[in-house]
Amino acid sequence: MQFNSRYSLLPSKLYHHQQPLPLKGAKAGHFNTALAEQLQWSEADKQSWVDICSGQKTFAEFPPLAMVYAGHQFGQWAGQLGDGRGLLIAQILDQKQQTIDLHLKGAGSTPYSRMGDGRAVLRSVIREYLAGHALNALGVPSSNAVGFTSSTQGVQREKLELGAMMLRTSDCHIRLGHFEWINQYQSDLLADFTQKCLEWHYPECLLAEQPILAFATQVVQRTAVMIAKWQLVGFAHGVMNTDNLNITGSTLDFGPYGFMERFRPNWINNHSDYQGRYTYQQQPSIGHWNLWTWLNNLIPLCPQDYDKEQWKQDLATCLEHYEPTFLEHYKLGLSQKMGLPHFHTDSFDCAMAFLRILQTEQLDYTQSFIRLQNKQYEIIKDDCLDRRQFESFLAQYEQIRANQDTAELDAAMQQANPVYILRNHMAQKAIERAERNDFSEVDRLFNLLSQPFTQQPDLENAEDLAPLANDAPEVMVSCSS
Repeated sequence: MQFNSRYSLLPSKLYHHQQPLPLKGAKAGHFNTALAEQLQWSEADKQSWVDICSGQKTFAEFPPLAMVYAGHQFGQWAGQLGDGRGLLIAQILDQKQQTIDLHLKGAGSTPYSRMGDGRAVLRSVIREYLAGHALNALGVPSSNAVGFTSSTQGVQREKLELGAMMLRTSDCHIRLGHFEWINQYQSDLLADFTQKCLEWHYPECLLAEQPILAFATQVVQRTAVMIAKWQLVGFAHGVMNTDNLNITGSTLDFGPYGFMERFRPNWINNHSDYQGRYTYQQQPSIGHWNLWTWLNNLIPLCPQDYDKEQWKQDLATCLEHYEPTFLEHYKLGLSQKMGLPHFHTDSFDCAMAFLRILQTEQLDYTQSFIRLQNKQYEIIKDDCLDRRQFESFLAQYEQIRANQDTAELDAAMQQANPVYILRNHMAQKAIERAERNDFSEVDRLFNLLSQPFTQQPDLENAEDLAPLANDAPEVMVSCSS
């Protein structure tokens, strides 16, 4: 590995150094060989992956540390938070010479654990491992993971479960909540910390007339793009607290997430979200709210020669980039999924008509787009109670596509519509087998989700392509992990 140990150079108030506490009886779960190659792991590193991913081996080049941050959770100020069960164990350069964090999850309690045991269970580790892998393959900016390990050690949740660890990778673990903590508790660190964020993650902004405003705009836009991509693949994060969004616009911290199956925009995939704050349809507005909260923490960075009220207005102007950026990427992506020309004035209305059919008829989001792509119109219509509504949509759809380069539009559809998503029941099956020390289903799903846009008949099972039957019990996902 090529180390670039920079976070530990920041003031020590921002973190706590400690070693991970390995679990008893650590054993191999799954290893992401391709990612290890991208991260320039040596053969010795690869041979030692179980020791690294179970906290038994750390690196002299980077003393492990737990970050401190704060945040708003479910819209309420939660005060000091931090890495309660995770440690940043290295920062290394990948093949593109980009700095990547290696973050060990489930590594034991830290000063920020807040009554927690600092552990992760096999169930949640597998869900995060597969979700990060799936989103990366779908082209959605996301953390990933080199591998995970199981153990023989029990961890108490609603019941006694197997403890596990996962080595997560991300281009950045600096969250919106870092700024909230610094602004609240160590405001003297804010200017230097922000300067480092620009140097490390947005060096182009240093050349702007007002670097902080350029930085804020970039964070706003990247977050908007990420959430647009979530919406297009039907992904619902489930816990969009300010401490779970980072400054580079990549998905972080998978708790009770879900890939939507039957199109229910108000679906609550986190059963601890009693008010439905983080439903699929709320994600764009929550992203806006989180960024508004974050921008308030940049007010103290007003330059000395700048009018403070004007500074506040200029920060608010940065946020005005959010909605048009989101809509631009969402509308373009939706047109591609539909096989419609994005420049046509009626394409978006036609796409919305299709989504209304999916919602009314409770059709599967992913498979409905695949059927549209394959021109299986009769199959879609046969699944509709209101056949006339679909016929009306189809007439408009075919009229828009008339006299267009349909070969080009169809090619775009194939690149925009995944055949496979990580459905909850797929992950649950892999978890249940892994809890019996059988990781073959994890491996099958890992390989299947590596090429989500390509039909893989030799790998797929019938249940990979459809939601559970209406009378089947829903897989319950909570914040317990």
